[in-house]
Amino acid sequence: MDFDALGLCFCAGAAWLDLAMIAVLCICLMLGYPVALSLAGVALIFAVIGLATGVFDLSYVRPMPQRIFGAVSNVTLIAVPMFILMGVILEKSKIAEELLDEMAKLFGSLRGGLGISVTVVGALLAASTGIVGATVVTMGLLSLPVMLKRGYDPAFASGAIAAAGTLGQIIPPSIVLILLGDVISNAYQKSQLEQGVFAPETISVGDLFAGALIPGLLLVGFYMMWQIIVAVTQPNKAPAIPAAELGSRREVWAAAMKTLPAPLLLIVAVLGSILGGVATPTEAASVGAIGALFIAGARFAPEHASLKRLLVYIGAAAIIGLIMLTGVIDLRLGREAAPLGDRIGILVAFVFCVLGAVGLIASIRFLARDRTLYAIADQTTRVTTMVFTILIGAALFSLVFRGLGGDEMVHAALEATPGGVVGAVITVMLVMFILGFFLDFIEITLVVVPLVAPALLAMGISPIWLGVMMAVNLQTSFLTPPFGFALFYLRGVTPPEVRTIHIYRGAMPFIAIQILMLALLTAFPELATWLPEQIYS
Repeated sequence: MDFDALGLCFCAGAAWLDLAMIAVLCICLMLGYPVALSLAGVALIFAVIGLATGVFDLSYVRPMPQRIFGAVSNVTLIAVPMFILMGVILEKSKIAEELLDEMAKLFGSLRGGLGISVTVVGALLAASTGIVGATVVTMGLLSLPVMLKRGYDPAFASGAIAAAGTLGQIIPPSIVLILLGDVISNAYQKSQLEQGVFAPETISVGDLFAGALIPGLLLVGFYMMWQIIVAVTQPNKAPAIPAAELGSRREVWAAAMKTLPAPLLLIVAVLGSILGGVATPTEAASVGAIGALFIAGARFAPEHASLKRLLVYIGAAAIIGLIMLTGVIDLRLGREAAPLGDRIGILVAFVFCVLGAVGLIASIRFLARDRTLYAIADQTTRVTTMVFTILIGAALFSLVFRGLGGDEMVHAALEATPGGVVGAVITVMLVMFILGFFLDFIEITLVVVPLVAPALLAMGISPIWLGVMMAVNLQTSFLTPPFGFALFYLRGVTPPEVRTIHIYRGAMPFIAIQILMLALLTAFPELATWLPEQIYS
């Protein structure tokens, strides 16, 4: 036997290990194995094969413990469980249900009004939950039966709900933008270092939030315009609700003003503090979670316990006062010669902290008494654990892939793509679009983006524009038949009379709107880059 020839064949085969690694991962995912375990398992198997063939250096995986510690202690990623908690609280406390009900009453007397109310509430929930599945399921359970009962076309109603549910992908603050912001920030610094820039520029999650705001609001506007056009041209598909069934306008507005201000104020405070530079996304997320607890606590407080309900209001007011106090007074401790005004402000801040803690404890007790607290904690823990387990598996996968020469392979493939930078971007977007049929945005963000982003950013592409394009692209794939995740989520909660073909047909106009948004972002990158430049310049 010619062992030299056998060794050469073995090494030649080992040169394709990076591609084989991706292929095996796709096979494992299609077979239904858990994503996190597939990522880590495939990485370990190919690391062993690489060691056996002499093409992999063990030093590539030695930083793995530091990667795990860095992932769970990353200040930016701490915002993920906080935003998840905020969204779960609003969902489990039935606040989303009230918002849908009141918006339906506000717009229901108009043709297509129920569809418009679904879009408005979808945008509000997107800014509070950022979780596509939860939003689609919630609105599908609450709105679809009502829309069908009122004579809405099943396809039109299904499309409006599925499209509104995906707004959580693009409207900040969303989980996908937080993860994309962290990944693209790292990729941007890496691409600059590889080009010899040893004082690299940085981007933050706040930059990506600002970049996604205008495209997100434009999508909401386009969705509503399409529904208005359908309601005007085909009124039988979106009939109005008789005004007599909705009650007087005064009663409707009074009910809406009772339900809408609290969650709307919370969303504006969280997003405004991030865009205004007052708070980091992590700080704003913690304020959002606490604010959601106060809103839910006030809702679940017993009617006869007026004093205990008052504790919740006082606690919420104390937190607001504390935030305002930080903007006008230096509250740092340990200074040797703090002015008298600062010392008084620090004492007042301590009082606010105590009052806020008392109100928070009261809110938690109300939620526990109503048996809602366990459901909130359980779902928050499950989703957070899933995100970080995938994050750890993706870190190991990327280390082994890089050790097998995957980075160089991806870089060379993108540089060789016909059309230069434009061709490379189109290729990456098509790959991510197709992967969106089979993988959730978390897996795509944590696995695919770190592989392709450094090469794209090295070509001179704006990181903010790239992040927003990726977010809109993933949102589009979530809507596209036959594999769109949002369509599957909605199919699971639709009544029997709504067939799958109705859902597919209803999604098509909204997919066209998504493609229009991608085209506008390509033609006018300023839609994504102008606001961050104005805010953070």
